[in-house]
Amino acid sequence: FYRLQHSNTCVGTKQLTRSFGWDSYDAFTQHDVQELDRVLCDNLEEKMKGTAVEGEVPRLFRGKLKNFVNCVHVDFKSERVEEFYDLSLNVKGFRGVAESLRNYVERERLDGDNKYMAEGHGLQDAEKGCAFLHFPP
Repeated sequence: FYRLQHSNTCVGTKQLTRSFGWDSYDAFTQHDVQELDRVLCDNLEEKMKGTAVEGEVPRLFRGKLKNFVNCVHVDFKSERVEEFYDLSLNVKGFRGVAESLRNYVERERLDGDNKYMAEGHGLQDAEKGCAFLHFPP
């Protein structure tokens, strides 16, 4: 990536794809951007182990969010905290990232044929959503 940024001539990608552990077949297989990001970060983390910069990839790129379901008519809620390195945001029809993020955390009503199965309470009307707890720097 340094050479791509600073070279005045064309730069080959063989070293880069080899660093991912990819052979020539993998290099010509289509990968989506999230997969590329994950492979790149995993490789960087592995190569940084035992160095002064160990732990920098998660420190710089990891965030946390809480997924939740809150029942409307009974006292039941389910929460799960998870870490993320990337998000799949809807971008079509939105003016920018901030609007896409607001859409991402928009609560969904679970009712009618789409009720939530609450442990010990059966099918219940509920609200499902997520909240960001920590964004990466």
